[in-house]
Amino acid sequence: MEIDRNEALRYLGYRGQKPDSRIEEMLDACMDEISEISKESYLYQIYDIDRSREGVLLKGTTLVLEGKDIEAHLSQAVKCAVLAVTLGLEVDRRIAFYSRTDITKGLIFDACAAAAVEALCDKAQGEVAAEAGDIGLEITARYSPGYGDFDIGVQRDILKLLKAYERLGLSVNESSIMIPRKSVTAVIGLQKEKCSVGKEKCKSCGNRYCVYRKD
Repeated sequence: MEIDRNEALRYLGYRGQKPDSRIEEMLDACMDEISEISKESYLYQIYDIDRSREGVLLKGTTLVLEGKDIEAHLSQAVKCAVLAVTLGLEVDRRIAFYSRTDITKGLIFDACAAAAVEALCDKAQGEVAAEAGDIGLEITARYSPGYGDFDIGVQRDILKLLKAYERLGLSVNESSIMIPRKSVTAVIGLQKEKCSVGKEKCKSCGNRYCVYRKD
């Protein structure tokens, strides 16, 4: 697995500063360890969409994506990919262990794991883009529950729709937090118009004060 070092540093709060040699060494060690223990898994399904007063309906399902932000994100889309990604439980276990035994390493390991799951999301998104291209469509950036007014509670419905527990061992607790924690759900629009997929997800999120917001 290739983990973006700069992305890990961003999660650690670095903004152009160069970490010292000790942090650099710990970054290398954590990235290597995550690559060794991760159980990289993902799945997605593409649906035709329709629109109603309630929101964006995924045809052939009962799932409606509600909220003005997700409606705007998918405003030009004719199809929608629903995605679930996870690094597996062992990554969570290591984060918990290092958080108890070495706080600094725990923070760095957590940041590297966050960058790793983003890299896996990018890989899955690349497959969606290729499939979209085969039918003459472009993709939007991915958009996750919890962004803007897109209710995080919809994660439970997404996992149920994808049968993610049976296929990936991915579940959600009563607070709508996924287990394993280093997991992501997202939707990606498929549309005729070309769309930037780089930093759009930060630009389109209403949380202007997020510490992880990209410049």
